[in-house]
Amino acid sequence: MIDLTVNKETLQKAISHARKRGIVLPTYAQMRDPSLIPQSIKDKLSKVGLWDVDPLNLFRVSWHNQPVEQGGGFGDVNLVEFLPALTGVPARIIALAGKWFPTGCHKVGASYSCLVTRLVTGQFDPTYHKAAWPSTGNYCRGGAYNSALLGCPSIAILPAGMSRERFEWLQGMAGEVIATPGTESNVKEIFDKVHELRVTRPDVMVFDQFQELANSLWHYHVTGPALAEAYEGIRRDKDRLAGLCLTSGSAGSLSAGDYIKDNYPAAKLAVCEALQCPTLLINGFGEHRIEGIGDKHVPWIHNTKNSDLVIDIDDEYSQNLLRLFNEKEGRQYLSQHMGLDDEYIEKLSWLGISGIANMLSAIKFAKYYELTEHDIVLTVLTDSAAMYGSRLAELAEEKGAYNKTRAACDHEHYILGSSVEHMEELTYITRKRIHNLKYYTWVEQQGKSVDELNAQWYDYDNYWHTMHMQVDEVDALIEEFNSYSA
Repeated sequence: MIDLTVNKETLQKAISHARKRGIVLPTYAQMRDPSLIPQSIKDKLSKVGLWDVDPLNLFRVSWHNQPVEQGGGFGDVNLVEFLPALTGVPARIIALAGKWFPTGCHKVGASYSCLVTRLVTGQFDPTYHKAAWPSTGNYCRGGAYNSALLGCPSIAILPAGMSRERFEWLQGMAGEVIATPGTESNVKEIFDKVHELRVTRPDVMVFDQFQELANSLWHYHVTGPALAEAYEGIRRDKDRLAGLCLTSGSAGSLSAGDYIKDNYPAAKLAVCEALQCPTLLINGFGEHRIEGIGDKHVPWIHNTKNSDLVIDIDDEYSQNLLRLFNEKEGRQYLSQHMGLDDEYIEKLSWLGISGIANMLSAIKFAKYYELTEHDIVLTVLTDSAAMYGSRLAELAEEKGAYNKTRAACDHEHYILGSSVEHMEELTYITRKRIHNLKYYTWVEQQGKSVDELNAQWYDYDNYWHTMHMQVDEVDALIEEFNSYSA
């Protein structure tokens, strides 16, 4: 369970800190359903930019933001439907778009969840602690941003090989930026830096997305319902929800799969990773270029018993499709040869590198299960191409100028040619194999107990369900905090 023990002395400091800054905290209920947000806050938001460092933007930690950069209210969830002409499969593939969160990524929600649970319990003292955000990319951006909104100092920790845009933005947002060796799959190096900070700097509080159960709590109660809303909003009479495909970074978003399977028991949950680092598929290792996925370990918060399928995506596919969807010549091909209109093509820029991997995993999922036009597959676009301008420039330098021939080849090979290779439908034993990998990272290296590891598997329903049901208690603590800080 999430530790909700209240430290009354520190809580009073946090309340006073919030009162001085006029900070009001959104509840999970409000993030899930913005109609619950007071009209007075909505009126003020009409004058606030989506990325502004303004505490009001805490109320934009939602899938329902109007897709505009300045002002804007709330509406239906933002989504993209990938048409059969693009995907080559008859199934309908629907993706939620993370671009319209503050920071341009839904990780701002997971980081807020981790921070707010410790803030409203008095475990985090914003007048003393520095919030450290270890991450393979967007989570530390969200954490630094939320820390800035709350007037708290922060430390962003991410691999040195991440895109230049992330570091440039963080330099102006986080109080301190630490670049650890390696790229997306070098999570052990991040853990080593976290251990060093815990030992040498007592004023640092670490919010580790890979083990913070509050990360799961947010995705279960906010992302999960948003996915269900998207499905219910586009389904036709004979349609059925076949499943949900998600890349595994911290595994937080996989908790949205728990929500979907709780409410649509026939749906399957597929977890996607990079073929160059096939940890879940074959206990493998390696470097890869699907930014935001942390491999070579299984996150503590991955409910492995609820995963039905592992799908590996070659990172070369996502790199080339980034060019197809964003280069001028690629867009011309999509318009002239596929008949896609400009508005639809613009939405393809809502896919970042991991979003492209999610789209590809949904296509492979549809092919594997031989889905029809009555099947719907859901997925998520974590961020957008706006995070990867430097990657596009690097690809152009490496591969040369893009043209229509390349565009046609990329579409034919990397999308239409996607196969059902490098996949595994999980059995009880193969799920347990993946679960057992947690032992080496979390028990041997990070000090977790074998009893809790076993509880995740053998006391499965109680362990995960009890944690998910803590949301009402957390919302009550948030409302009480707001009443004192007003």
